[in-house]
Amino acid sequence: MMGTPALFPALSGPLARMALGEYTVRNLERSLIMPEKRLVMRSLLVLLCLVAVLVGVAAAAPGLQRVETKKVCMVNNQVFEKDQIPVTVEGKTYYGCCEMCKERLTKDAAMRSAVDPVSGKTVDKATAVIGALPDGKVLYFESETTFGQYGK
Repeated sequence: MMGTPALFPALSGPLARMALGEYTVRNLERSLIMPEKRLVMRSLLVLLCLVAVLVGVAAAAPGLQRVETKKVCMVNNQVFEKDQIPVTVEGKTYYGCCEMCKERLTKDAAMRSAVDPVSGKTVDKATAVIGALPDGKVLYFESETTFGQYGK
C-alpha cells in the first residue's frame, strides 16, 4: 500500500486514514468527533466507577439490625418474621422454631449459649442482645456496647 500523502496529498491525519479504510466507526468517533469530550467522558467513567465501588462497599458492610428475642430460633440462629416457640429452662426463656429445636434447647446446654463476636465472651442467648445480618443469621452480644462496636 502506498503512503497516505502520495494517494491523497491534500488529506493528512485521520481524514486520510479514513479515506483509505483504516478507520472503524469507533476510531472515527474517537479521533474526529470526540476529542474535546474525552476529558468529560473519562470524568463520567471515573465517577460511575466510584459510585459502583461505594455501592459495593455499602452492600458488603454488615447491615446488623437489632431483633426481638422471640423472633429468633436459638438452635438454627436464624431470625423469623413470626414469634417462635418459647422454651423455659431454669427460669429463662429461649425460643425454637419447631418441636425438635424446643427439645434441643431443653436437653442441650450448649444450644443456650453463644460467643459474643466482639468481646469473645460466652453469653446466655436468653439475655443476650441479638442482631440479625441481612441473610437472617443472628449474632449474640453480651451488651448494647458490644452490639454497637460490631463491624467498626
